Amino acid sequence: MSTFSVDVDTASYAIVRRGLTGGRMPPRESVRGEELSSTVFPIAYGVQIRVEFNPVRVVEYRVTGYATPMLKREDFNDDKVDAGDIGAGHTVRAIYEIAPVGAKQRQLDPLRYPQEGERAMPPSMVRSDEMGFVKLRYKLPGESNSRLIERPVRDNDAPAKLDAAPAEQRFAAAFGQRLRDENVVDGFSYRKIAELANAARGAGPEGYRAEFLRLVGMAETLGAVAQR
Repeated sequence: MSTFSVDVDTASYAIVRRGLTGGRMPPRESVRGEELSSTVFPIAYGVQIRVEFNPVRVVEYRVTGYATPMLKREDFNDDKVDAGDIGAGHTVRAIYEIAPVGAKQRQLDPLRYPQEGERAMPPSMVRSDEMGFVKLRYKLPGESNSRLIERPVRDNDAPAKLDAAPAEQRFAAAFGQRLRDENVVDGFSYRKIAELANAARGAGPEGYRAEFLRLVGMAETLGAVAQR
């Protein structure tokens, strides 16, 4: 189980406010027009997400695509905890890599003694059709008490193959791990990353996705030079 906050980069808002308060125009690069609504107009505060995996189906997991400080388990139900904010039109994707029960390739050696979630459960409590459970807690502007959304993750929620996964998930798959030289992506080349990203590129009117592909190409070239 992991609990983390969701946060929009509010640096743009802080820079603009500091400039206007000081009687001067903020720098041109401090805010982008296409990001104005998500950075200046928050629609939810204290946003936290808890992801719990079913030990009957999943033996291990790790977060691969979301960089944020993890919160304590007890923090999830505490409305006084300073969690993140989310703005209008903003989306957040947290990517997990899981090892299902019976998987041959695992990152961790099995423990000698069963943990709390691995102990035998009564048949009435076993939810074999669920891979996990997601909880989202948030506060609306002007409210001090949080609201809760809960949703199970079932087998039919998972795409049958990678090509059927959401474009945003395929677009940046494994690039950060490849840059960090993680051994779990040893067989996943920059070229493969570029192929996945290009297939999920879409229109990209702002040019950010085209720039990302150029960065992948640069990383491949630098990696090849370093190996000489």
